[in-house]
Amino acid sequence: MHNVSIRQHIVDRVVARRGDIHWFTALDPAKSALVVVDMQNTFCLPGAPGEVPTARDIVPAINEISGKLRSLGVPVFWILHTNTFADGYSDWEVFFNHVVRDDRIRGRMVESLAPETQKVWDDLIVEENDTVIYKNRYSAFASGASTLERVLRNRGVDTVLVGGTKTNVCCDSTARDAMMLDFKSVLVSDCCATLSDEEHLAALETFIQQFGDVMTSAEVVERMTNCIEGRMAAE
Repeated sequence: MHNVSIRQHIVDRVVARRGDIHWFTALDPAKSALVVVDMQNTFCLPGAPGEVPTARDIVPAINEISGKLRSLGVPVFWILHTNTFADGYSDWEVFFNHVVRDDRIRGRMVESLAPETQKVWDDLIVEENDTVIYKNRYSAFASGASTLERVLRNRGVDTVLVGGTKTNVCCDSTARDAMMLDFKSVLVSDCCATLSDEEHLAALETFIQQFGDVMTSAEVVERMTNCIEGRMAAE
């Protein structure tokens, strides 16, 4: 797990602008969803072509928060990346021709992301009522990338809690696009992982200034519990 925290000058800048480091003082479990991105073999398996070693370190935190949120009625979504190939072409040519253009790496990535092989990383706890959704772009909310937006809208969700890997790529892209689509968006800091502390911190610091909130899993659960207790006290 990344051992970093948002630096004080960023905190001061944010507080001066809006009076609080956090965007959201309350989180309503009845309108929230946990979205866990790309926790699959391609990124979690030792030696895999997209391996993020720290992704394995956040598994306990993801299991813990998903269990607590399920008990509060929050749905859990597992987002898995996959790409298809036909007649020598992929459904994301820019990525495969430029980001992983080395033939050996490209071949391994193509094989690793084949649709029929995708499943949630074995060490993660997936319950019967969880939902698995497949995407073919960094952001699950990118146009045509997945059905996530429609599924969340249909369930009355207006708040998206994002964890997974990489913090600064697929998690960040998904969480940013959620905000652009007018969801309340939160990066769950101890449930996100990337290749270095520096990249993780840079993503969190940019996100909290312009795109959404950054909270620990404990802060998320606390705000949801407070919301429920406040609702019960008002009845």
